[in-house]
Amino acid sequence: MTKNSFISVISQEEKKENTGSVEFQIVSFTNKIRILTSHLELHRKDFLSQRGLRKILGKRQRLLSYLAKKNRIRYKELIRQLDIRESKTR
Repeated sequence: MTKNSFISVISQEEKKENTGSVEFQIVSFTNKIRILTSHLELHRKDFLSQRGLRKILGKRQRLLSYLAKKNRIRYKELIRQLDIRESKTR
């Protein structure tokens, strides 16, 4: 799912572009994670990219746990749309 298509989905729901929303940030981090993961499949010894990937994963995990506490329904819908695993830590 690209950034522009997700902006249109959010804007249809909220009738405005809210790129600072938790959902948009999670989608943005997910896209970066997928790009870095494909990069690291080719360049296994790129340790700086590995570090950046771990940092982005941590940020996304914190945002997901925040969203899960705030609104469980929106959290479930988002992880279903992004096809990511639900965190078991709580």
